[in-house]
Amino acid sequence: MKRHLIGIGGVGMSALAVALLRRGEEVSGSDRNLTSPNVRFLESLGIKVFPDDGSGVDDSTGEVIVSTAIEETNKGIAKALSFGIPVTHRAKALSQLLSDKKLIGVAGTCGKSTVTAMLGHILSECGMDPFCVNGANVPGWEGAVRSGAGEYAVAEIDESDKSLVAFSPYAAVITNSSSDHYSKEEMDEVFDAFVSGVPGPIVDGRREALGEETTSIPGYHNRVNAAAALRMAVSLGCDKEAARAALISFRGVERRLQKVGARVFDDYAHNPEKLRAMWETVSEMYPQGICVIWRPHGYGPLRKMMDDLKDAFSKCMRPSDALLVLPVYDAGGTADRSVNSADLVKLLEGEALTVEGFDEAIEWCRARKYRFGAFVTCGARDPDLPSFALRLSQAVE
Repeated sequence: MKRHLIGIGGVGMSALAVALLRRGEEVSGSDRNLTSPNVRFLESLGIKVFPDDGSGVDDSTGEVIVSTAIEETNKGIAKALSFGIPVTHRAKALSQLLSDKKLIGVAGTCGKSTVTAMLGHILSECGMDPFCVNGANVPGWEGAVRSGAGEYAVAEIDESDKSLVAFSPYAAVITNSSSDHYSKEEMDEVFDAFVSGVPGPIVDGRREALGEETTSIPGYHNRVNAAAALRMAVSLGCDKEAARAALISFRGVERRLQKVGARVFDDYAHNPEKLRAMWETVSEMYPQGICVIWRPHGYGPLRKMMDDLKDAFSKCMRPSDALLVLPVYDAGGTADRSVNSADLVKLLEGEALTVEGFDEAIEWCRARKYRFGAFVTCGARDPDLPSFALRLSQAVE
């Protein structure tokens, strides 16, 4: 049966596409951006990607898979319904795909991609050969997927649309909880529902002090992430010292303080907590000052997080630092566009300014390349941010 994924170029959907493919399913997809790196990667695996106009759905399609980001007016959904083809949410599709494995679900407001990758690496190094589906690409994996044949699966479980309840994991990790897509109280309710009834081990960073573990990637938050991954791995039967050795050989996660040049990092930080963790880590490494170039990942999140973003940037920015805010990433659709990057910048003290796009940001940084110890590009959703980081590296190094 052919499964067609609408919005296949998205981080979560592209990972699901690879996972389906590696478990023997026939896969196609559609996307608004046919030139994104994720789409090109999927096409290199033999997955056909169509424009987002419904043309990829026909009577040979057995199921259409969507995420919450896909609006009900999407032409692919309309065509599927006209053919009587079932439309399934991504979370349910991933849960069904991994139902024959003992699933370790990794959830939390921050750090879940890193913990998923760390745990997958530890289990692999300890001989358990897990099947892993992450929310970010991992060096040495096939994008965000590790195709293992062992009894365990490790998957990052997204909380942004409360679809965690689609999963019934054998074991679970909750990294932490804070206001992001919802209030902290709402998030805790979702995470509590996720872990209720879990028969295997639970590592809950909200309820227990995880401590820190030495790992290959910098930052206090990553030492805590490592502690969560280690605790779960040992609970599943890994030798503790072998697991610790695996943390030292861990190669990191793409776009999680990924070094793309001598002085340029690229990071997925997009909410206040992640931005603070990134800024504090890089500031410690470069006391002479850093320049952060950030793209808000949506109008709704920017509106909701405005006050928290103001507080986070105000606490992080030193007099020697600078913040460039790119325009809000616009994925189209019916979003309320009544807030923008300039609204945030007006609230900030210190050297914070808006830039119209990547070219203006690069020229600003090029003119000041000797002033800062490091440059950081960050944000979620925009598939062009990694290539922007590479361009920036060429301009300032």
